[in-house]
Amino acid sequence: MANVQYYDVILKPVITEKSMNAMGEKKYTFYVHTEANKTMIKEAVEKMFPGTKVEKVNTMNLDGKSKRRGMVVGKTAKRKKAIVQLTEDSKDIEIFEGL
Repeated sequence: MANVQYYDVILKPVITEKSMNAMGEKKYTFYVHTEANKTMIKEAVEKMFPGTKVEKVNTMNLDGKSKRRGMVVGKTAKRKKAIVQLTEDSKDIEIFEGL
C-alpha cells in the first residue's frame, strides 16, 4: 500500500443534486484516494476541517467506464467515493456553504 498522508486522502467533493440534499442530514460526499480506508478518511476529514466530528463513513468503489474511440477500446480510471456522516454537535464543512 502506498504511503498516503491525510492531505492526499480527500481528492474533491462530489457536487450533485443527491449529495446536496444529503447535506441537510450532515452527510458529505467526497472522491477519495482508491487505497484509503474508512479510518484514514475519518482522520483526514477531522484534520482538514477543524471542529468536525465524524460519526461514520460509508465507502464505495466505482469501476472505470469502458470508452471507445474508433477501434481503440479503453477504460477510464477507477474511483472511490466516501459519504461522511458528521455528529449532531459537529460544525458544518465550510466548502459546501453558499452552494
